[in-house]
Amino acid sequence: MKLPLLATLVLAPFVTSPQDRAPEPASSEPAWEALFNGKNLDGWTAKIRGHALGENFAQTFRVKDGLLEVAYDGYETFDGRFGHLFFAEELSEYRLRVEYRFVGTQVPGGPGWAVRNSGVMVHGQSAASMEKDQDFPASIEVQLLGGDGEHERPNANLCTPGTNVVLEDELVERHCTNSASKTYHGEDWVTVEIEVRGNEVIRHWIDGDIVLEYQQPQLDPRDADAQRLLAAGADKLLSKGTLSLQSESHPIQFRRVELLRY
Repeated sequence: MKLPLLATLVLAPFVTSPQDRAPEPASSEPAWEALFNGKNLDGWTAKIRGHALGENFAQTFRVKDGLLEVAYDGYETFDGRFGHLFFAEELSEYRLRVEYRFVGTQVPGGPGWAVRNSGVMVHGQSAASMEKDQDFPASIEVQLLGGDGEHERPNANLCTPGTNVVLEDELVERHCTNSASKTYHGEDWVTVEIEVRGNEVIRHWIDGDIVLEYQQPQLDPRDADAQRLLAAGADKLLSKGTLSLQSESHPIQFRRVELLRY
């Protein structure tokens, strides 16, 4: 039987125009910001022990094939040239994600403890405030560590050049504290994240797990570099500071250095 026209209209599907449709939900993915452009070191400045600020001795820090590299092919011997590549901004509340791998062998003259050892420095002093022959900025160091293929060596440990932290309600004055991480051998890519919440808490993350957490990062008044900063008016509690990548004598590559601002 043929339906009346009205029934035909009622049964016809209702189609909206594009402007009548509800907007697509916003992406729930966090807005990670790449801190190097894959082409050069714009936005970064090198400070290498024994050299002036901005002098990138032997192109220690470079970008090649889209990777940020720390390399030593221009060195005859390491000669204590600890270096740091400083990001342009001071930061306070953020999450940093680095994806790295160790490659090759340590440059001759590097200290034994620095084999497959590098780091990310957070809440650091400014590069301009460092002495020419200063080894490390006063800072909180999140160590990037690789195993030797045999022995256990946790990753994302804490070291504190010129600083102290509070851990489990106690002031920690020792230089290094191990994390709860497993050991990462070989040359596979490893991802470490660092959550920084001003002077309240810093957390080290690997594979989605917190492997170390501590509070109240602060300058160590026993340390000569920290004493200079305190005398110049720096706050003892560290609520912000520089971000830098280390050169400690073993080649390392980064394929991601990303920032999520809180």
